[in-house]
Amino acid sequence: MQRRWPILVAYGLVAASTQMLWITFAPITTEAARALHASVAAVGNLAAIFPLIYVVLALPTGRWLDRNFSAALRTGAILTGAGALLRLIMPDSFAWQIFAQVVISIGQPLVLNGITKLAARYFPHEQRAVAIGLGSVSLFIGIMIAMAGGPALYAGGGLLRVMGVQATIAAVGAAFLAVMLQTAPAYEDPPAAAQGNWLPKEPLLWKLGALLFVGMGIYNALATWLQPVLQPLGVGGGLTGDLLALMTLTGIVGAGVLPPIVAARDWRRWTLLAAVGWTFLTALAIDWQQSAVWLAVWLGVEGILLLASLPVVLDWAEVQVGAGEQGRAVGFLMLAGNLGGFVLVVAVTPLVGQPHWALGFIALIAVLGVGAAWLLPQSDRNAAQASASLQD
Repeated sequence: MQRRWPILVAYGLVAASTQMLWITFAPITTEAARALHASVAAVGNLAAIFPLIYVVLALPTGRWLDRNFSAALRTGAILTGAGALLRLIMPDSFAWQIFAQVVISIGQPLVLNGITKLAARYFPHEQRAVAIGLGSVSLFIGIMIAMAGGPALYAGGGLLRVMGVQATIAAVGAAFLAVMLQTAPAYEDPPAAAQGNWLPKEPLLWKLGALLFVGMGIYNALATWLQPVLQPLGVGGGLTGDLLALMTLTGIVGAGVLPPIVAARDWRRWTLLAAVGWTFLTALAIDWQQSAVWLAVWLGVEGILLLASLPVVLDWAEVQVGAGEQGRAVGFLMLAGNLGGFVLVVAVTPLVGQPHWALGFIALIAVLGVGAAWLLPQSDRNAAQASASLQD
């Protein structure tokens, strides 16, 4: 079915929009605070709405995706586009922006929890790791669009220009995906399992959830606090911004290239071990030396491994739970990841003025991730056999 690739492009555009809209204000926080007549801290909280709502809605939206995939994903796309357009009605009202952010954030789990099920419905088995990897790449592209484009758009036309361009992208993506979802799936789902105790019977999902808690948590903590952590060590804010951009760019490459290679060779466990192990070493290396080249090498490789871990985990979950449960499985995993992003950002906050302690804490969390990765089965075949024995 040749329309599978346009469907994936449409999905990627909406998924990228959710991330772009999530961090709209992050690269222009000070300017947005002036335009919205709010404090810098209050504007920062506009982004915090997303992980909080994700934690609440992750499992219910996953269940809906399992039961009625097209309707649920279409609703998520419409909420994303509509929320972006709502921003334009009162672009200088902070209260109205809170409302618009809530609308967008309700749509986000309906979109992001659907990636493995979309791959299973429209792609043959041998292409699903590629589809999941490319769908995950779109998340990081959305972040890059917001981070790179936000300041330039604001300089050219203020906050309304930023919101207008982003709303256009989101609305076009939502309309495109809504139309493409009229395409009949090439591979029908079996009926979703009745609500029950499927989750406690899947120890692999708990281990993968622990890894996403660590991985997404550390990425969010680095993205949020790397600049103030490195500043006392003599690293300027401009270099820190370039390092974060490098980490995200290499992550886009890693997430797009590694997952199908890893899946074909059944290297999932070793890839995840390498990701958290490298994260541990990176925290120590940053603490030890802060030259530009040194930091670029460590954080560049960190992006490749850490960001590629997301599609690797999601692909392994798809293999494990089967075609009728992807929505709830991804919902659980993304709940764990968003919870980690919130918890670790808050946990690092009091350590920001003490870079050695902050980087040591990140290294300690990475060690816990190494432990979780070490407990993973050697291959997805071993995991599937363990799951089958539990259900017998």
